[in-house]
Amino acid sequence: MPAEWSRHESTWLSWPKNPLTFPPETIAKVEAAYVEMVEALARGERVDILVDDDRTEERVRRMLSAKNVAFHQIRSADVWMRDYGPIFVTQVEGRRRGVAATKWKFNAWGSKYDDLLPDDATGLEVARSTGLRIFETGVVLEGGSIDVNGRGALLTTEQCLLNKNRNPALGKPQLERLLHDYLGATSVVWLRSGVAGDDTDGHVDDIARFVDENTVVCMTERDPRDENHKPLEEDQAILSRHEDDKGRRLEVVPIEMPRAVGGDGGRLPASYANFYIGNSVVLVPVFGDAKRDSAALETLSDFFHGRKAVPVDCRALVFGFGGIHCVTQQQPAAP
Repeated sequence: MPAEWSRHESTWLSWPKNPLTFPPETIAKVEAAYVEMVEALARGERVDILVDDDRTEERVRRMLSAKNVAFHQIRSADVWMRDYGPIFVTQVEGRRRGVAATKWKFNAWGSKYDDLLPDDATGLEVARSTGLRIFETGVVLEGGSIDVNGRGALLTTEQCLLNKNRNPALGKPQLERLLHDYLGATSVVWLRSGVAGDDTDGHVDDIARFVDENTVVCMTERDPRDENHKPLEEDQAILSRHEDDKGRRLEVVPIEMPRAVGGDGGRLPASYANFYIGNSVVLVPVFGDAKRDSAALETLSDFFHGRKAVPVDCRALVFGFGGIHCVTQQQPAAP
């Protein structure tokens, strides 16, 4: 699996419409965030968008000025392309060179949302639409539960991958073998748990992300009274101690969490780690906290020279318990 900063062929999205995720008073703001994301990404790569029908496609076309956009009438229950969509891989050695799709099972984060289970089939249809070779693993895994540096290192959490609501018969050795065989992982960093409000059981893309082959940004919470303080402190310590298969340590760069963002049901999983790296931009979630938003933008900008850091107001998007990285999935360019 290539690093996210490797050259993309395109970025995949599914246009928002589920009223249980984004109620009527929220959906317009979510669509505005989508327009901003698509316009920024399309300057550097094609954006592939799932829509349910002709009527939706025409409406969305009128909202966009970007031309580098392809629509696919593939029905979806919701927007979480990162988790139900295919995870693309490349092969650069031997006679076969190119891109393939791995399709993992999606069970709506441990069967929490029965109405979203059909998106397992949506992800397979997306993979088939590319015309690429497909490897079906038969194992539950969401794209938001992992992050890679493109050179064999992979981040994940025990809270998610070892959760009995995913693959109860598989332990660390079996999962590490699968991550090696399908994604090329040679060194797995097992963090403990995720951030407060996350209904995915600790997805790593709200905690820590690679920004280059040897550097990870990790969320931190200074306030010892905050429920995120101790888990993030433990995760940062694990990252600092980790050595890869060649004995190399990671450089860990902290980013302070945004102030707590609340919804009707309590705290929402707002995190600056849920950024997305496009060919020409880095989409950075912001939450109306001027000081911390600016600090996160500055830190991430330092790692991606040549890419514009674009702040995207995610206060409406996170109302659906996800963010920019959760709704995007990169299709890498052929090596």
